[in-house]
Amino acid sequence: MKRIIITINLIITIVMANPVLVHAGEISDRLNQYPEWSFPSNVKQTSQDLLYPNWMSGTWDVTSILVDQVAPFAPEIVTPGFESNKSYLHQPINFKVRFQQRSPFLSSLLSLPSLIASRQPIVADREFNGLNIGQAYLGKDGILSVKTSPKNPNDQITFLPENNKLISRITGRIQETSNVDEFFTTEITQQIFQGSSLMYLNQVETTTAYHLLTKDTIEAEQVTAIYLSPKDPNYFKTINHPVSLYRYQLKLRLLT
Repeated sequence: MKRIIITINLIITIVMANPVLVHAGEISDRLNQYPEWSFPSNVKQTSQDLLYPNWMSGTWDVTSILVDQVAPFAPEIVTPGFESNKSYLHQPINFKVRFQQRSPFLSSLLSLPSLIASRQPIVADREFNGLNIGQAYLGKDGILSVKTSPKNPNDQITFLPENNKLISRITGRIQETSNVDEFFTTEITQQIFQGSSLMYLNQVETTTAYHLLTKDTIEAEQVTAIYLSPKDPNYFKTINHPVSLYRYQLKLRLLT
C-alpha cells in the first residue's frame, strides 16, 4: 500500500487562472538551488487551468528518468515508499501525454473575456495523461480511471483497485516565460489518499522547466517536492521544508 501511495504522488505531479507570472529566472533559480528548498512563498491561489505555450500542442511520447531523490529529514522522517522508489532511479519510463486546444472553463470566461475572441488556449488532457502515466508505473490494472471535475480543472480523482482513490486539488501556481522557447511553472497540489484502512494527506510541489529544442522535441527538468500536511504529527518538525524530493529528466517527442 505504501508503494502505491508514493507512486501515485509521482504520477500526479508529472502531469494541472489567470496565470501568475514571476520575474524571469525565479523558477529556474529555484531549480538550481535543489535540494535546498523551502515552501515557495510566491505561489498564488488559483481556480483556473494552466495554459501552456502553443508549441506544446499535440500528443507526445515521453521518456521520464528519475535521476535523484533526497529525504532531508531521514531517517527520522521519510515519506511512505521512499526507499522502494529507489528502484526507479536511472530507469527510463515511457508514456504518452497530450496537450490540446480547449474552451476555457466558465470561471475563465468570466475572468478572462479577452480569451473568448482569441485562439483557444492549450491545456493538458488531464484524464488522458493521468491514466497513461499511472499505468506506465503501476501497470494497466493499477489505475482504473482518472476523472477531472467538469467545474474545476484543478480537481481530479484517481480511482485505484480495492476501492482506493487519490483526491487531488491544485491550490497554487506560478509560471514564467523568459524566452519564446522556454516555459517554467510551479504548482502546489493538496492530496488525500483514501484507502479501506488508511488515509494519507500531503502537499506536493511540482516545478518544471520545459525547453523547446525543435518543433517536435522538448526537454524538461522536473522536481517533485513532498511536504507534510499540517495534520501530520511531524509537521512542525519540518514546517515549510520538503520531506522528500525527486528530480527527473524528461524528453518529449511529438507523435501527432
